[in-house]
Amino acid sequence: MIYKVFYQETTDRSPRRETTQALYLSIDAKDELEGHIKARKLVEANTDYNIEFIELLSDKHLEYEQETDAFELTEF
Repeated sequence: MIYKVFYQETTDRSPRRETTQALYLSIDAKDELEGHIKARKLVEANTDYNIEFIELLSDKHLEYEQETDAFELTEF
């Protein structure tokens, strides 16, 4: 399962749409909820990012994201 994590690089300021960034994670999980939990724990353990939202990508959404230059799986 591929998850898209929307985040702010710092927790010092309140989130602003203009500074929201995203990363992609491949998570081995039995269901969507477990995947969300694992993704959050992984990002929190390895960064100081302020996580805004975590989204499971559908096959079509993943296909679209892979067509962009911004798509790259993040590994910790």
